[in-house]
Amino acid sequence: MYVLFLPLALIFLSAKNVSACNRPYSAWMADSVISRGQAVVQQGSIPSASTYLQVGFFQSAIIRLIDYYHTPGSACAQSDWESYLQTSTDSIKPYLLNATRDTSYPLDRLSTGKGLLHQYEQFHTSTASDALHSLRDSINLQPENALGGYWYFEYPNWSYLDGMYSLIPFLLSYTARFDAKNESVSDDIIHQLDLLWTHCYQNESGLLVHGYDASKTASWANPITGASPIVWDRSLGWYLLALVDSLELSSSFPRRLYDYLQRRLIQLAESVVSAADSETGCWWQVMTLPSKQGNYIESSGSAMFTTALFRAARLGYLPENLTSEARNAAEKCYSHLLNTFVVKNENGTLGYNGTVSVCSLNSSASYEYYVSQPLLYNSIHGTAAFVQASLEQEMLNDAENS
Repeated sequence: MYVLFLPLALIFLSAKNVSACNRPYSAWMADSVISRGQAVVQQGSIPSASTYLQVGFFQSAIIRLIDYYHTPGSACAQSDWESYLQTSTDSIKPYLLNATRDTSYPLDRLSTGKGLLHQYEQFHTSTASDALHSLRDSINLQPENALGGYWYFEYPNWSYLDGMYSLIPFLLSYTARFDAKNESVSDDIIHQLDLLWTHCYQNESGLLVHGYDASKTASWANPITGASPIVWDRSLGWYLLALVDSLELSSSFPRRLYDYLQRRLIQLAESVVSAADSETGCWWQVMTLPSKQGNYIESSGSAMFTTALFRAARLGYLPENLTSEARNAAEKCYSHLLNTFVVKNENGTLGYNGTVSVCSLNSSASYEYYVSQPLLYNSIHGTAAFVQASLEQEMLNDAENS
């Protein structure tokens, strides 16, 4: 991640006010990320392929904080969230103004759309709308496999679970705001999600593997389905978040979309809850091989599952018995994340451990590959997921105490 050190005035609002506050963990972790200058592209730098998701994912966490707490002061925060969002969005926006060039980035690029839409609605800037329109046009230019499934990145015919987190909510948000008469978007969304479900679903676990190759020519591809062999926690975390986040955005779309998303969410949530580690309550890096030598509890995917289960329970998307199970699972894992992976630094910020760097199907896609990738400290994938998991717990607790 490229780093831009932000002005102290942007980072610290009022040390006097904060000293009298007990900051919730969501705001505390968000403040910590901002104080490190993360999720902002340094001026003059060229973002890497992974930068877009890191920026977009953390922006989404900040927007949720603003939507719930409204002002940093109400959460005893030390950072100016709106100023951060503007700085972060301005730093990535110049790279998103050409639809053809946008297709050279992963589908993850679309995660930046939430920050752009927020900026557009706040300030009505033409460059924000230009970037939004370019991102939407880039979907029309996105390469597809023979089944109509979007390539995740530059690898021919390969579709990943990962891309759904960025693609589906962006399509819903953009269509609702700029293209409300488009009646084909719902069917396209169902088609993209269903292709991955059909090709990646594991009958024995009820979970989905990382992705599939429609051409079935990759070294790891199942000869019948094209599926990769491993259920990776973070890729499945992206997919589960895509389902629950999309349900939040689906009210103005045909009922068939809501019904499809909810049906898949219930089915997958049941399997995810069943896959939780009995001791920690969290989830293994390779989800279907718990306790195998080399495997470990991974902190970013676990925080994503915690977020999705809390959110689905809070918003009433699950049947009553599963709501209780999902919340209990999320509570248990959240406690483990807080006690095991969150680090309280001497300078008053929070750190976060145990997040795997990246896992790509441009590899052997073997068990050995997934458990040998390096672990990172303060990875945005982990910290942003923890911000959202913390916020969901705070919202549930506040609702019960009100």
